[in-house]
Amino acid sequence: MPQSQANAHADTAIAAGDDIDHREGNPRPRAMTSTATTTAEIDSTISHPGSVRINVKGAFIVDGTEQPSTPANGYTNGSYHEGKDIRLPNHTAVVSHIAVDIGGSLAKLVYFSREAHSTEPGGRLNFHSFETDHIDDCIEFMRHLKDNQLALNGSKPNDLCIMATGGGAFKYHDKIKKALGVDVLSEDEMTCLIIGLDFFITEIPREVFTYSETQPMQFVEPEADIYPYMLVNIGSGVSILKVSGPRKYQRVGGTSLGGGTLWGLLSLLTPAESFDDMLDMAAQGDNAKVDMLVGDIYGTDYNKIGLKSTAIASSFGKVFRMKREAENEAEDNGNGVSDDHQHGEPIHDPQNSTPASQPRTRADAPSRFSASDISRSLLYAISNNIGQIAYLHSHIHGLSHIYFGGSFIRGHPQTMNTLSYAIRFWSKGQTQAYFLRHEGYLGAVGAFLKRQPRNWGRRGSFEGDGAALEDRLRKRSEAGQGVDDASAV
Repeated sequence: MPQSQANAHADTAIAAGDDIDHREGNPRPRAMTSTATTTAEIDSTISHPGSVRINVKGAFIVDGTEQPSTPANGYTNGSYHEGKDIRLPNHTAVVSHIAVDIGGSLAKLVYFSREAHSTEPGGRLNFHSFETDHIDDCIEFMRHLKDNQLALNGSKPNDLCIMATGGGAFKYHDKIKKALGVDVLSEDEMTCLIIGLDFFITEIPREVFTYSETQPMQFVEPEADIYPYMLVNIGSGVSILKVSGPRKYQRVGGTSLGGGTLWGLLSLLTPAESFDDMLDMAAQGDNAKVDMLVGDIYGTDYNKIGLKSTAIASSFGKVFRMKREAENEAEDNGNGVSDDHQHGEPIHDPQNSTPASQPRTRADAPSRFSASDISRSLLYAISNNIGQIAYLHSHIHGLSHIYFGGSFIRGHPQTMNTLSYAIRFWSKGQTQAYFLRHEGYLGAVGAFLKRQPRNWGRRGSFEGDGAALEDRLRKRSEAGQGVDDASAV
């Protein structure tokens, strides 16, 4: 290894909290970087990435669609680059692992890279996703990362380790290990979700925000004590977790009506070929053409119980009546089918004694419902249901902070507004919904962090069982009440 490269790898990043204490006038001196490192120590760090310290000082989200300038840039083959990489300008040590969260619908991947053509130090966390049905493309992308490990972050291909979570971490464990020839460490899904969320809440600026139509994106800073809170993770299905401390959680509920439900039904009802297509159609649709609204029943608002005329009284409530009207109109115009066939009896092909593959029914009457209107109606139906279930659980457990995560949201305005409105409405403004810019990557980031047992974050906040983070937040709270902050370590 060239001496300059060895020096770069030997640089041990300080914990960001040390620098903060120094900057804020705390008498405790900042930690010093290592000035002499042996070749054996360098090799040990590369071979055992768990000893690497990640420096989050100055971390920020790279806004826009800027692509990472790395050997992985330009690789498409089914991958989707999120365009919200997290820049770590002060990290210099080698990271020789990547993390993947494989769910029922999507596989989410996180990896660290240097910026190949940049003269600045540090690197970034990159975020990619694949449809789980195309898991082979995801594995091929990981092979691409393995082949480019030296250029990406200084490690050798044989040093790569895969941290995997989600159901697919077990389902595809042997497939990934055989294809890549690397160690695959499977991590508990719920634990990874909480570790990832805690990291985003406490370590990354401008990550957490609230949403409403009048104030679309208001970033928030963590309170002195972030616990307890509720995580509603919306993937193919929905899991609801009560989090009482670092890595202290309980699954208190959930529902099978989640992103997979929306994806599945819209695959049957619309020509959409991807989840993003469905969200794009929903953004253009008018649910009032499909849903029965309060105004359709009362002709006005129902003020006595606080319902506006635009509130949904029945999702898809107009479909049966309007569909029947359309069929009757078609029959009146001479376009209907015969009585023998109008109730769904199969039409027989005269050249074949077996029924035709597609029976002709009254459903063949011209449709009055566009794919966009259907998409928006179903998105509202699923989101409203999740929002109400989330509120009920928060009420039962006395929680006023609800974080929504999972790939169902995708930063989609209608989804966030529906969830946020439901929480405000049912709680009468006493409970707040929070969203994240990396909502779909909580588990993947949590798995990534599991490979960093020492000094990841400020004051080793993700070390061991989370006691360091809990202690840090407790002392921050005490400092806010007049306790001398010099004791906060």
